[in-house]
Amino acid sequence: MEQTKILLEESDMPKQWYNIAADMPNPVQATLHPVTKQPVGPDDLAPLFPMQLILQEVSRDRWIDIPEDIQAIYRLWRPSPLMRASRFEKVLGTPAKIYFKYEGVSPAGSHKPNTAVAQAYYNKMEGVKRITTETGAGQWGSALSLACNFFNIECKVYMVKVSYNQKPYRRSMMQTWGASVVASPSDQTQAGRKILAQNPDSSGSLGIAISEAVEDAATHDDTKYSLGSVLNHVLMHQTIIGLEAKKQFEKVGDFPDIVIGCVGGGSNFAGVSFPFLYDKIHGKDIRVIAVEPTACPTLTRGPFAYDFGDSIGLAPIVPMHTLGHSFVPPPIHAGGLRYHGMAPAVSQLFKDKLIEAQAYHQLEVFDAAVLFSRTEGILPAPETAHAIKSVIVEALKAKEEGVEKTILFNFSGHGHFDMSAYDAYFSKKLTDYSLPESEIQRALEDIKDMPKPK
Repeated sequence: MEQTKILLEESDMPKQWYNIAADMPNPVQATLHPVTKQPVGPDDLAPLFPMQLILQEVSRDRWIDIPEDIQAIYRLWRPSPLMRASRFEKVLGTPAKIYFKYEGVSPAGSHKPNTAVAQAYYNKMEGVKRITTETGAGQWGSALSLACNFFNIECKVYMVKVSYNQKPYRRSMMQTWGASVVASPSDQTQAGRKILAQNPDSSGSLGIAISEAVEDAATHDDTKYSLGSVLNHVLMHQTIIGLEAKKQFEKVGDFPDIVIGCVGGGSNFAGVSFPFLYDKIHGKDIRVIAVEPTACPTLTRGPFAYDFGDSIGLAPIVPMHTLGHSFVPPPIHAGGLRYHGMAPAVSQLFKDKLIEAQAYHQLEVFDAAVLFSRTEGILPAPETAHAIKSVIVEALKAKEEGVEKTILFNFSGHGHFDMSAYDAYFSKKLTDYSLPESEIQRALEDIKDMPKPK
């Protein structure tokens, strides 16, 4: 009998996160202060983050212990299943074996609670009463709302306006868990008011929402800021995904030749891929592919440069592949992938050619999502569908070459709150976006005077 679900016992759940900083051939370059443009230290980050997360951010230790209080909440849905997509393989007619790590089993429906719970815990330990954050598609905002509810912390979410309007049930989900949610840009911060003065009809962006959340945290003594992607500690918390997957592959005597994840800021991609990149760095032959939308082609078309993490220039300056902090992507339905920059660790790994990047159009991504759903039964989020499109490309390539491959992708979240996107797809209202080079060059003008990374 062919095994569909490869499961672990709760006792098998990893007790440590993996920190890829210990093994990167070239370390991530220094983060700079947004005003002085000098390397930041822990004290510079203290107004925004609790000290334990700051220490994780700069740590070079390979393994970081997961506190039992975090493990106890993880056990509500972890370990998540590794699934064999055998029906998908058959419809593609591929000799490749396709597996996916199903992170949609979390209460919030995505991978995001893996770091949300950790961040809420460390804030609680420091006595923080209130946390602000941003969210694009709503996956991160709902995850942090859930986590803050567990630890009795007030949560304020600045939700990108286009997603606030497209995904009202994500907003309701956050409110169910006790969060306050506003559409960004809003009139509640100086950053939001500045954007609205320039463009009253702004659809918003993750960069703008980050500016609002950072400003809110920096101007309230009882408040810290929480980020759902990009930073090293966030990516590290997600590595429980790949660490579990490695144990699950051991159970079936297999190992991936190709690891795939969609990528916006980098968190779910890092979560599935970093534990396998350890093996690649140490000599194993593995391809690791990050998949992004052509409407926001950060890795595939953005230069490696120093840039602000937000739109206004309040957040630290980080070395990353970027489209420029003033760049506002088109309002595609994969809201979680609409970020102008890429995680510094992911950017450095791409620069060092340890990972690959692919970009796909919105319509072909939804085609892939529907094909997957009609064979495996699970409805993917638009973000996850980017990874599925890449899986199809790689599986058909294996078919053409007549070679067996084992492909793993991260099913980062289900699409149950994205039905308006599917409605638009089936009614043929979705369109592809080809980003003009002139738009990228215009946004990059804003960073021409930044320090240059090595």
